[in-house]
Amino acid sequence: MSSPARTTRELTLRALILGALITVVFTASNIYLGLRIGLTFASSIPAAVISMAVLRALGRSSVLENNIVQSQASAAGTLSCVFATFPGLIMTGIWSHFPFWQTAGISLAGGIAGVLFTVPLRRALVADSALPYPEGVAAAEILRAGNSGENKKGLNALIKGSTAAALFTLGSNGLRLLSDSVSVTASAGAAVFQITGGLSLALLGAGYLVGLTGGLAMLFGCVLAWGGGVPWLTAHTPNPEHLVPSAFAQSVWLHKVRFVGAGAIAMASVWTLVELAKPVARGLQSIVRTRHQTSTGPEGDKDLSFRSLLALLGLTTVMLGSLFTFFLTPSSDPIWPVVIASVLFCIIFGFIMAATCGYMAGIVGSSSSPISGIIIIAAMLSALMLLALEAFRLMPAHMMLDQQKLATGFTILILSAITATAAISNDNLQDLKTGQLVGASPWKQQIALIAGCVVGAAVIPPVLNILYQAYGFAGYMPRPGMDPSHALSAPQPALITLITKGIFTHSLDWSMLSLGMGLGCILIIIDLLLRKRALALPPLGVAIGIYLPPSVSVTLAAGAVLGWAIKRHLHTKNIQDDSTTLPQSLPEHDAGTGTMLASGFIVGESLTGVVLAFISCTLGKDDALSLAAWVPAPVASAMGLLVFCLLALWFYRTIVKDAR
Repeated sequence: MSSPARTTRELTLRALILGALITVVFTASNIYLGLRIGLTFASSIPAAVISMAVLRALGRSSVLENNIVQSQASAAGTLSCVFATFPGLIMTGIWSHFPFWQTAGISLAGGIAGVLFTVPLRRALVADSALPYPEGVAAAEILRAGNSGENKKGLNALIKGSTAAALFTLGSNGLRLLSDSVSVTASAGAAVFQITGGLSLALLGAGYLVGLTGGLAMLFGCVLAWGGGVPWLTAHTPNPEHLVPSAFAQSVWLHKVRFVGAGAIAMASVWTLVELAKPVARGLQSIVRTRHQTSTGPEGDKDLSFRSLLALLGLTTVMLGSLFTFFLTPSSDPIWPVVIASVLFCIIFGFIMAATCGYMAGIVGSSSSPISGIIIIAAMLSALMLLALEAFRLMPAHMMLDQQKLATGFTILILSAITATAAISNDNLQDLKTGQLVGASPWKQQIALIAGCVVGAAVIPPVLNILYQAYGFAGYMPRPGMDPSHALSAPQPALITLITKGIFTHSLDWSMLSLGMGLGCILIIIDLLLRKRALALPPLGVAIGIYLPPSVSVTLAAGAVLGWAIKRHLHTKNIQDDSTTLPQSLPEHDAGTGTMLASGFIVGESLTGVVLAFISCTLGKDDALSLAAWVPAPVASAMGLLVFCLLALWFYRTIVKDAR
């Protein structure tokens, strides 16, 4: 596709202002949802839809200007992933609230590092890569459809998909008349078998965009977890609390099998980085080679200048060093070895995590990319780094006193910066893929991404404070007399705190993580053998399938299989219609309709999720619209599954009908 003319409006003041306003909304919503249920929504696509509506009303809008808005807003919405770490400082007793400058400063430093790292990664993972980037492609389709008066069919498909997903999400997550998942549990002796599918049109659409290879790899991981790991462990693990089989299976997966997935992700991530070493190195060499030629070359392939990157790296280093020093002061012991080691760890390991998360986002999308698994790995490595400093007597003695409270808190602070870096890279590469498809200028997008980090970092501390003071966290209430039933569960911070403290107190079980690393090595060998036969089993995809909830993996795989069935049907029909011609690819109209319908599923569910989050946040209840009391649970499950299957059938028939 040819790039738009460079006279087109792109990085404008009104785009930055609108992006900042959307940022406030999405950041607050994501933090609330993350602390309430442990999940967030990708803000890129909803931001693109809102931007098109607002800028079109203002007049003289362009696809590139809309792209700037969605890039900025999605960056800030993603920065809210620090909700997974900062509350741990409350849980350890280090903080009693979220101080603005420390919370915002760490978030901003990590976010800027994430933008910085996406520059060489853009060339390795976007410009020179065939990764599908489902949400990035969906956002590009939305921007192009909204900007083109000729693409009425595509825009109509987008609207239809969005409406269907919005109504289904309202009925399931809002009114709760329809179940949002189905689960079947069976026992064979002491072993418990369970299969769960999420009734989410967004996941179905994402699976369609991901493709068959990635979807089946995740499904294989899910089968390993729930067809092998969970049954075996439930048969050999005591159940002292006498949980019902379904709850016991979930507990075993959460506390044991999921760590196998985390270990496999760690090993597969290392292998992925080895395979990415050459393209990443080429990206870095290209930046150095063109550092004096930033004004030349195609606009659609220009990143921030080499001087700008050095300045960003210097700013990030100074900010992290200052904030770490402030956190550890006062101390009678020298703290500079710990500060220097921690800053270097954030920069070096942050880049590794950025590449890993970016690659995973390219496979399964930002929403389904298992940032939590990466955070677990980073937590362990951060704590081990501090233990190594202690072994060499380079860590202040007071950090290991009082049950290692300060060491645990400092690890969580380091982890917060790495989380921000990984999360931003995870989302930014989707945005840069969108920019590549619509002909945007990468350096202008990167400026917008930094602007999004600035606004998001300013919003995060007050939102965290408001939510903590209003609800508290499970087991940690800011004031006596508060109702614990309304507390935010904060699952990720609680898990991270438990792991970090377990490492320092030498009480963490390493067996599952070691098993996962061994499994990761086996998956890598299998994939290498399959490649010789022109097949593939992406080890990272399998590891993700083990780590993610089955409701995500199964539905993504269902979308991938549905996409394969559609393409096979159309391929067969083309052969029957013209036996002398073997089509090399799908007809363009099918690809457009399928992509737009799938994108609409993601748009509709995302926007409805934003609305429901604000209603819940305003009323202080996550079931404010619920009518579940009027519908028995079995009826809601049956109705949810029936409506979901009918919508999947409608998706199939619509694409096939359009191809005719």
